[in-house]
Amino acid sequence: MQPGQTVLINGASGGVGTFAVQIAKSLGASVTGVCSTDNVAMIRSIGADLVIDYTKEDFSRTGQRYDVMLDLVGTRSLSDCLRVLTPRGTYVVVGVRDMGRWFGLGRQTKALLLSPFVRQRMRVFVVRHNRKDLAVLKELVEAGRVAPILDGRYALGDVPEALRYQGEGHSRGKIVIGTGEAAVP
Repeated sequence: MQPGQTVLINGASGGVGTFAVQIAKSLGASVTGVCSTDNVAMIRSIGADLVIDYTKEDFSRTGQRYDVMLDLVGTRSLSDCLRVLTPRGTYVVVGVRDMGRWFGLGRQTKALLLSPFVRQRMRVFVVRHNRKDLAVLKELVEAGRVAPILDGRYALGDVPEALRYQGEGHSRGKIVIGTGEAAVP
């Protein structure tokens, strides 16, 4: 990503999305976040330039084009996602909501197979831990440009409930599991 690029983050209010919005803004991008009505204000508060409420508006029909689309939920067809990209834009699959039989790998496989036949780039994001990226993230956190958004706290004994809640796909930011007192959302 380069400063000045436009980025669409589908799933902006989740645990990864809230970090993605903040990191993209800190790198100089113009960020559009896609989330539900309940999360619009939160996504604006962490730096999104524009927020699309998917319950009221279809991001693939706005006419806006983006240099990068980060897809964290996989709720739209690949053709809808390609439609929102500039001719040389990049679609990045990070995760999918429907884990299904193949743990969500079907979408990633489709994107990789389709990639040679479209002008836009299609990528599957795979975490590769390295010191350079962690150092950049550390600097952003220490500078106050990136901070975790916490949805709730669960006691260690409530892990099944925490996983159920997160699995529903509507958590706002991260959930915390610890040995202390729980404050379940």
